[in-house]
Amino acid sequence: QLVESGGGLVQAGDSLRLSCAASGRTFNDYAMAWFRQAPGKEREFVAAITRSGSSTYYADSVKGRFTISRDNVKNTVYLQMNSLKPEDTAVYYCAARYWSYSGTYSTRNGYAYWGQGTQVTVSS
Repeated sequence: QLVESGGGLVQAGDSLRLSCAASGRTFNDYAMAWFRQAPGKEREFVAAITRSGSSTYYADSVKGRFTISRDNVKNTVYLQMNSLKPEDTAVYYCAARYWSYSGTYSTRNGYAYWGQGTQVTVSS
């Protein structure tokens, strides 16, 4: 089970930190990712982190502003979002895929587990 938290309404330029708490499986067997979906748009990749945390991957649109991290003791993955823009407004989902899946991290394929999402709204 994945449960996101930390979303909210902020102004452009503000920061937010999303959290995703995992339970029920061995957390460090899974690579973790954040995706987002804006109204009327496809769900898109935001960031991913390998199971050890040694490697991270970002969409070009968030590179340099967002940071993904994980705490394998607390079974939690985070998304620190800085310099938020109105176009970052979306429902943010965390997702987990088993470490042995070898596809690219930015596609939804292979992510077997998804959270319910948390709303992030950035006003201009």
